[in-house]
Amino acid sequence: MSYIGAPITVAFDRPPLYSKRPHCPDRFTWEGETFVVEEVLGQNTNFGRRGRMAQNMQPEHAAHAALHGSWGVGRYSFRVRVAGGRVFDIYYDRAPKDIDHPEGQWFLRAEVMGAD
Repeated sequence: MSYIGAPITVAFDRPPLYSKRPHCPDRFTWEGETFVVEEVLGQNTNFGRRGRMAQNMQPEHAAHAALHGSWGVGRYSFRVRVAGGRVFDIYYDRAPKDIDHPEGQWFLRAEVMGAD
């Protein structure tokens, strides 16, 4: 696996119903190159809180949030095969960029080598 950790721009043929609960994008652009997703090989959601955020809820509320998410916490991850056969791990981080931009951000986590 070759770690990348870079922000990407995504595009959907059918936009998600809720922006903070996206499905896998149909395309993404990284460093000026657009990659077309041909196959979703895996997907995962993780609503776990990290760092100080892990300590700021009562246990019963934290258990519910871990299953269903809470505002600005969690990731939607996808392993995708793109046109040409390359395999990437991408994810949507629900954390807001800042107070004026409450939306999350998409990232290219890594390229998976030898995934064939």
